[in-house]
Amino acid sequence: MKTLLHSGIVVLDKPKGPTSHEVVAWAKGILGLNKAGHSGTLDPSVTGILPVALEDGTKVIKNLLDTGKEYVCLMRLHDDVEKERLLEVLSLFEGKIYQRPPVKSAVKRQVRKREIYSIELLDLIDRFVLVRVDCESGTYIRKLVYDIGMVLGCGANMAELRRTRVGSFSEKDMVTLQELKDSFYYYDIEGEPSKLAGHLYPIERAVGHLRKVYLKDSAIDAVCHGANVAIPGVAKVDKGIRKKEKIALLSLKGELVAIGTSLLDSRGFESKAKGFVVDTQKVVMKEDTYPRYWKSSS
Repeated sequence: MKTLLHSGIVVLDKPKGPTSHEVVAWAKGILGLNKAGHSGTLDPSVTGILPVALEDGTKVIKNLLDTGKEYVCLMRLHDDVEKERLLEVLSLFEGKIYQRPPVKSAVKRQVRKREIYSIELLDLIDRFVLVRVDCESGTYIRKLVYDIGMVLGCGANMAELRRTRVGSFSEKDMVTLQELKDSFYYYDIEGEPSKLAGHLYPIERAVGHLRKVYLKDSAIDAVCHGANVAIPGVAKVDKGIRKKEKIALLSLKGELVAIGTSLLDSRGFESKAKGFVVDTQKVVMKEDTYPRYWKSSS
């Protein structure tokens, strides 16, 4: 439990009203922690999944930002539209699209390319349209709705929005702030950790979407001190790794050691006899967790 509280992830069900920053601050206060950070800001009016990294878990929170996300959106059309026409237009927005972030956004307002993996029509009642959108990180759903309305010719606006997935985290992983507070009470006051344990996830879940390189025990502490990974320190690798791809470095026990960039593809790992194969970028595991098998140059 101590490990989870100081390097884990809690997936909050953000309510409508407060900012994402406020929700994180409340969670940090409930758990009595010094540091916490969220992945992907939700507007005050938006609800749903808000993954929050605790203490040392904040080292990997940025790796959640570039994962795919899923939303359920309620659109309000400004005029009546036939279902067939609506389905036709929705299909036009699947694939690569171009977006300019809205005026009130945290990024520079320049045209960006984003991918819509799928748009599913869930329901249509009068001028209200319920859709599920599976998309690339950084997609602005409010702008997507506006553009759909423009193509339909009648105009549309976003009435409600809920985020239902971030990377490998889905709605079944969520907990409300009240549930979190209750479970922490049972842990802290009653000495019963099972409820709280069910709401906290190991940091490894945050990199579930990344391909993996597994390190030999003898190489781990060197990586924890910032060293790049050489081929003798590699135990095994996932298939399908591409050159310059972001990857997770794990121990043979499945513990997250660091995040890095692969210098080779998967076949290159098999054929290379010596030299560096991964550029270590963000170390997660604490130094001296594993024995030191290397000597300092000093």
